[in-house]
Amino acid sequence: MSDTGRSSDIRHAAALPERVRLVVLFGGQSAEHDISCISASNIVRALDVDRYEIEPIGIDRDGRWHRAESAAALLGGPASGFPDALSIDGPVTTCEQAVLDAESTDAPTVVFPVLHGPHGEDGTVQGLLELLDVPFVGSGVLGSAVCMDKVMAKTVLDAAGIPQARWRSLHRDESGTSDALADILGELGETVFVKPANMGSSIGITRATGLDELAAAVDVALRFDDLLVIEEALSVRELETAVLGSTSRPRVSVVGEIVPAAEFYDFDDKYTDGAARTVIPADLSDELSRDARDLALRTFTTLRAEGLARVDLFLAEGRGLLVNEVNTLPGFTPISMYPMLWAASGLPYGELLDELVALALERHATRARLR
Repeated sequence: MSDTGRSSDIRHAAALPERVRLVVLFGGQSAEHDISCISASNIVRALDVDRYEIEPIGIDRDGRWHRAESAAALLGGPASGFPDALSIDGPVTTCEQAVLDAESTDAPTVVFPVLHGPHGEDGTVQGLLELLDVPFVGSGVLGSAVCMDKVMAKTVLDAAGIPQARWRSLHRDESGTSDALADILGELGETVFVKPANMGSSIGITRATGLDELAAAVDVALRFDDLLVIEEALSVRELETAVLGSTSRPRVSVVGEIVPAAEFYDFDDKYTDGAARTVIPADLSDELSRDARDLALRTFTTLRAEGLARVDLFLAEGRGLLVNEVNTLPGFTPISMYPMLWAASGLPYGELLDELVALALERHATRARLR
């Protein structure tokens, strides 16, 4: 069993240099653009400016990269001067110039892609950074792509024998027939959850009962993706864990619990109403907590995640622990579970960021030794 991350046990994956040029990518083209800007504001204000030369780079909704001058102007100022969300305002640049142009420093460059959802968390940006041969925080191309696509992630987890809720995939081309939808209800039950395969922050997710509601829920989810996941509805407790480290040496936080105020933990409950309640650590027996953490570690390594991931679990009546999903670039907002879980495990926000940068440098150095 890996350690829980007590402050006395934590060691950086690699020694951090005295100075690091840290390119913080935020915004992006996905429906989670606004969440990314909030996460980035919290990250930048928590970074130690004596250690990091921070370059905020914003990506607008059309995919253009900007040197975020208004965000850069905040650096070194009081934390109280930061807005809730960083602005991407600034001159347009190219991705190569944003990442590789280090005019005033010989410090090593690391990229922190604070990007949620498609075109940021799905392996696309990770592939670009691999081609540019620059260290970056988080999973590589394969882990990012597999975890982002819920259908592929569930297929891999099924093959590994990792427990999940019963599920079916549905492609846009199959969605127009009532027979296909009726077959799904016949297999999974009268009430189901419908999700876009490639989306996070509970965007596009609907709980549906019966054929008419299912058809409407499918229409909603198809606004965001051509491929959908449909899952059986279970009576569950929603548990979350934070995993940190390389694929071969990950460690996991204490277990937390989300107590939704809505029918399920939807977007408004997460970010708008703020009515959901978090319990850290979750009220679990020692044995159940240990099992949950073991399952999170097994899931992390099976899906080839690296650096960081939030592994979400269900505790289902009569079924035990089930994996819900894995988020390889979880939120870093004030109410985000990933940093809160590590803080409760003895690793404060600023030290967590240092650890993530150190892991990025270690992974890049390890891969550079390969032929």
